Amino acid sequence: MPVDSGLAGLVAAETVLSYSDGARGILWVRGHTLADLAANLGYDGAVGLLWEGFAGEGLSREIMRARLAEGRAKAFARLGEWLDRATGRPPVEAVRLALASLPDDSAPADILATLPVAIAALLRRRQGAAPLAPDPARGTADDLLRMTHGKPVSPALAAALDTYFCAVIDNGLNTSAFTARLIASSRASLVSAALGAYCAFTGPLHGGAPGPTLDMLDEAAASGDVAAWAEKKLAAGERLIGFGHRVFRLGDPRATLLRQALERLGDSLGPGAGRLAFAAEVERAVGAAFARLKPGRPPLNPNVEINAALLLDAVGFPRDAFMPVFAVARAAGWVAHAMEQQKGGRLVRPSSAYIGPVPPNAPADWRGSAQSNDQR
Repeated sequence: MPVDSGLAGLVAAETVLSYSDGARGILWVRGHTLADLAANLGYDGAVGLLWEGFAGEGLSREIMRARLAEGRAKAFARLGEWLDRATGRPPVEAVRLALASLPDDSAPADILATLPVAIAALLRRRQGAAPLAPDPARGTADDLLRMTHGKPVSPALAAALDTYFCAVIDNGLNTSAFTARLIASSRASLVSAALGAYCAFTGPLHGGAPGPTLDMLDEAAASGDVAAWAEKKLAAGERLIGFGHRVFRLGDPRATLLRQALERLGDSLGPGAGRLAFAAEVERAVGAAFARLKPGRPPLNPNVEINAALLLDAVGFPRDAFMPVFAVARAAGWVAHAMEQQKGGRLVRPSSAYIGPVPPNAPADWRGSAQSNDQR
């Protein structure tokens, strides 16, 4: 039988959560465009939209804001259970410890709320400051920034981060969402599903890309010749982080929404305005170089990572915290996928094609790949 180790094109679940169409540059979340989520629901409302029917009914923006605020208060009360062990570790590892410390019977909102509290506490402690208690009157994005920076931030910065969270909250059956469903299909806890999804997310081919994207922009700037830099990279076959996407080959709608969010920051963007302009120069140079080196191939378009990295930098997160902050948004999708899988899905148990050695006493009618290779 045909084998695709990347499972491309395989339909493994029916879902009401999100729909992506790379050919058309479409990404919907439960029937809403990303722009609609950002403008009318905000991140907390989008969580309620995703979880509707799985974590309760009538999950309005106000209800979810209250639940997530209560979850942040619980997470802050539990900092002592893991914070000392996590101190000094990279944020990616430290947040993994925070999730792993959750009891199996944790409510969905408590799982999700652990992430912003953990990130802010870790970054504050790294600066030699005490963690700041959450404010129940604030939304998730606003409170994350306040807890991280030790004081309220401007509405513009809070709105930019909220838009980012809406843009990346879910994206079909991506690797981490599939991991969550795989774990949940065994009826393991939602905590286990979220933790497994987070671990899958940390890889550089998935959620670990935003931080290195800024490193790539710095390298391009240091080269002194962006066009020559792009051509050299592509000619050597090197992967350029922030370009190309397995689904959104002709344009990433998330990138468009985040670009608009960055432009709305205006003066609040500060020094980041120059980096935003330079990123556009890099995008043009890479596109032109790819067209010259790969004539006839579909264009190599920027994905969400460049604008995501610029936005996270603009609101004041260090690069090594970009992935955990990304996970604050995506965890809403992981938990939704896990709940949906447990509500109606089967145990996920695919098959594999054996290509290993064959025992001498193998049945004569065995038709494995290894036997066929032996016979050749």
